[in-house]
Amino acid sequence: MDTVIKLTDVSLKRDGHWLLRDINWHIKKHENWVLYGLNGAGKTALLNMLCAYYFPTIGNVTVLGSVFGRDYLAEELRKKIGIVSARLQQKLYPADTAYEIVLSGAFASIGLYDKPTEAMRQKAIDLLKDLHCLEYADRAYETLSQGERQRILIARALMANPELLILDEPTTGLDFLARERLLEALTSINRWENAPTLLYVTHHVEEILPIFTHTLLLKKGNVFATGKTEDVIQTKNLSELFDCEVIVKWENGRATLRKK
Repeated sequence: MDTVIKLTDVSLKRDGHWLLRDINWHIKKHENWVLYGLNGAGKTALLNMLCAYYFPTIGNVTVLGSVFGRDYLAEELRKKIGIVSARLQQKLYPADTAYEIVLSGAFASIGLYDKPTEAMRQKAIDLLKDLHCLEYADRAYETLSQGERQRILIARALMANPELLILDEPTTGLDFLARERLLEALTSINRWENAPTLLYVTHHVEEILPIFTHTLLLKKGNVFATGKTEDVIQTKNLSELFDCEVIVKWENGRATLRKK
């Protein structure tokens, strides 16, 4: 399957308001994407649609081979998608250990109620090692730093071998070092055999890694620009996106942004 996500002429109306209009977007396998836009641009609405929480009002949506409204089951589709988000973090039980939270990802449950197999336990340990979390595996989630919590959420999301991993502003609240450690972890994951397609949601260009091959700019519910990241994240595009003159500079595969 070459297509991971395909949206064709998609619009979304909720409570009498158009949240998304005329979205056309095609993500192919072996591409990693950034979804970039200011607060209120429609990023959350778009993610909710990709995860089958919203149906398009107009248009066609295909995610991981499932055509919305025809041949998919929402719960089955969601099992193929790993999500790291602030909303998920708020639902977790703070007294659970980091190891228990990672294990719960095998069952897509909040809390660990089923008995994990030995293979699941070993996979959780391997993920904790890979993401440099093993040293605090037995600590309660509530005692971890924000950076440690985010890496645990990534490990949890990877427990079910997702085909698509969505990271919704995962560096919110992190200091510089914690942010860079998390971004390094994503670079490492991308090297794995059968690595999931990554969709990284942000409004900070400094977080856009070289592994993110393509970018979609979203403005007021519309696609503002889309294409290869280094072509899209440029001074002209972002000045028009923000309605404010800014300067984008690229160095060593990373961009910086400042007001002109």
